[in-house]
Amino acid sequence: MPETREIKTHGHSVPVRVDPEPEREGRPALWPTVGEYPIYDEFLYSTMTTDHERSERFLAALAELAPGRRVLDIGTGEDLLWARESVKAGAEHAVAVEVIEGAFDKAADTLTALDRRDRITLLRGESTTLRFAPRAEICVAEIIGSMAGAEGAAAVLADARASHLVPRGRVVPHRAVTLAAAVRLADLLPGQPVAFAEASLPYLESVFDWNGGPFDIRLRVENPHTDALLCDGRPVEVLDFNGELRTEQRTTTRLDITRASHVDGVLTWLNLWCLPGEEPLDALRTKTNWASIYFPLFDRPLPVAPGDVLELSVETALSDDGIHPDYHLAGTLHTTDGHQHHGSLASPHHAGPFKAHPAYQALFPTA
Repeated sequence: MPETREIKTHGHSVPVRVDPEPEREGRPALWPTVGEYPIYDEFLYSTMTTDHERSERFLAALAELAPGRRVLDIGTGEDLLWARESVKAGAEHAVAVEVIEGAFDKAADTLTALDRRDRITLLRGESTTLRFAPRAEICVAEIIGSMAGAEGAAAVLADARASHLVPRGRVVPHRAVTLAAAVRLADLLPGQPVAFAEASLPYLESVFDWNGGPFDIRLRVENPHTDALLCDGRPVEVLDFNGELRTEQRTTTRLDITRASHVDGVLTWLNLWCLPGEEPLDALRTKTNWASIYFPLFDRPLPVAPGDVLELSVETALSDDGIHPDYHLAGTLHTTDGHQHHGSLASPHHAGPFKAHPAYQALFPTA
């Protein structure tokens, strides 16, 4: 049974609907999204460094591209992971950049213990404000979110191409696409309450503290029940890191409902290519730290049947920090009996409204 717990943020108590059942392998879980925010701890770093599917693809790209070249690692983390792996793969030199103070300090400690520390330069700051010479030939950045651009990859890597890479320099990863499908949230968590996992509460509190108060944070669904999808996934955000890279975009797509059920929003997930021509990593169907993000659209679940169509528009615009995107979703459900239902959601990176949608009112009940 779900419980109501309280978290503290800036001296105020915020009631939160919580699923007290311990998390276990393969069980769906609802979390706040965390990758977009500077709250990384050992647990979050370890989930990335132990992600086999993610690591194998980045390693394969570096093995092909890094030998004999200068590499820039943006968001290197406390382990200097891709800077170290680039040097191991034969890079001439690696510049590792980290903005989070705690991670930078640990990275500095890591660097002093390395045999090849003379081939790695560690810099603290945002890559968009730092300058160094000579320019790199390869840029590797593990700043891809569960929504492809959520961690600022488009703005950061567009700047890296302009400011830090030689002409025709290469970026790893090569491409990232966000797909979306119509769903009902409760069906993604079958047999479970729609409530935050208990283990997620410290991270929810940390993000709210960073923001200066609560807001309608994006909802991360781990191990979602894929039978809940009511249609095939369609692209709603496309980032070509070695091609035409757009920091802002608007996509409208048609989601054709294939079975009878109910819909109240959309589930989004990542497809990622580290090298052109490879099969993409599909985060919905692969065991990886990237999860899926649920966006509520309609105030209540609406019945749907085969032949119904959800016309979905997703707009991406940079937030006031110039790095992280805000998302705005709008959907119109066209049913075969001629009815239309409209829904929308504004999902800013930070400083947005709190409990503006019924889905969030249920997750943060009034005490």
